[in-house]
Amino acid sequence: MDISTTSTSNDPTALLAAAPHRPLFLAGTVAVLLSMVWWTLELASLRFGWVRWPQPPVPPVWGHAVLIQYGLFPLFMFGFLMTTFPRWMDGPPVPPRRYLPVAGGVLGGYVLGTLGLLGMPALLKSGLLLMLAGYLVGTGTLAGVLRAAVDRNRHGWSCLAAFGVGTLGLALFIAWLFDPGLPAALGWLAVKLGTFGFLLPVYFTVCHRMLPFFSKNMVAGYTMWRPAWSLPVAWALLLAHALLDWSGLAQWLWLCDLPLAMVFGLHALMWKPWRCLRPGLLAVLHIAFAWLPVAFVLFSVQDLALAVGGRHVLGLAPLHALAIGFFGSMLVAMVTRVTHGHSGRPLQMHPVPWLCFALLQGVACMRIRAELGGDRYLWLVIAGAGWLLAFLPWVLRSAWIYLTPRTDGKPG
Repeated sequence: MDISTTSTSNDPTALLAAAPHRPLFLAGTVAVLLSMVWWTLELASLRFGWVRWPQPPVPPVWGHAVLIQYGLFPLFMFGFLMTTFPRWMDGPPVPPRRYLPVAGGVLGGYVLGTLGLLGMPALLKSGLLLMLAGYLVGTGTLAGVLRAAVDRNRHGWSCLAAFGVGTLGLALFIAWLFDPGLPAALGWLAVKLGTFGFLLPVYFTVCHRMLPFFSKNMVAGYTMWRPAWSLPVAWALLLAHALLDWSGLAQWLWLCDLPLAMVFGLHALMWKPWRCLRPGLLAVLHIAFAWLPVAFVLFSVQDLALAVGGRHVLGLAPLHALAIGFFGSMLVAMVTRVTHGHSGRPLQMHPVPWLCFALLQGVACMRIRAELGGDRYLWLVIAGAGWLLAFLPWVLRSAWIYLTPRTDGKPG
């Protein structure tokens, strides 16, 4: 009997194995809180002078970036794609023997890696190696679905390519971590690839595929707009951004970021968000996407100020408009939709996801505010605490859903 077809049991173990999104989304909810607990305490130690707080064996910002980019968000991404990949391309479903090791490997490595940031380099190395093992299984599984699929479409290829870059980026960081003789630029490249070669291509590809589709299904008379040109154009510009930034040529980043702001802004407008304000579960997808052109407008302002006047005027504000505003908001919006759809619940925003989404908009604004003057580290601590406050109820509700049967009695 295939365990993936029998989710009516109340056994939490059987329920977790009933569908890919269950164990991977549950693992992601653990990571959502664990990430920011460590980072908020690390920021507080810097702000308030906690001399006994253990420091990580890598630069704190790198530790934060690597575990967020290669641990937290990818758990949700693997869960989403292992559920939708077969549907996108008419391919074989992913069996539990493939997705359970991914959840265990990436989450187990993530937990070890986070503990390793408390001054324990051996744990950090072990954790990242375990994460990489999970990536190899997960990316290989997605490649197998694509290979056996009937319709090997551009969205499948784009997501698989991004996971290939992500696997490479994680491997580069591990190589730098194990060999002190390698240049630190290798670790920096891994950080850049995580944002612009991995997370953003996956997110944009999923939005390109799903936002017009969801909108058409929920809005009468809506016409889908999915231009074939925008995925390769975005890929080329994002990789160019990563390489220019890594190479120390930030004065030329406007050549990438201005076109990206226009490409993403055009998509936001052509998807007609003003027609997609009902139901709320659709509205939050469009609101979350609006952060993407906003982030690249901020990147462009900063790039031009650097090119013309040699000043880095906005600090990390553009990056966090992207990371918290877009990545964080879209995570809540998309994961809530998948969770409701695959648990037999109405496709509507529950008050708890609404609260999380609304608070997260405030957290993004606070994180941007931290770069604009004043007591920067105090604002950073407040934003970190705000993330935890925003996500805790959503995490608890989501975890309960993943550990209980579907409300409609169907399998999965």
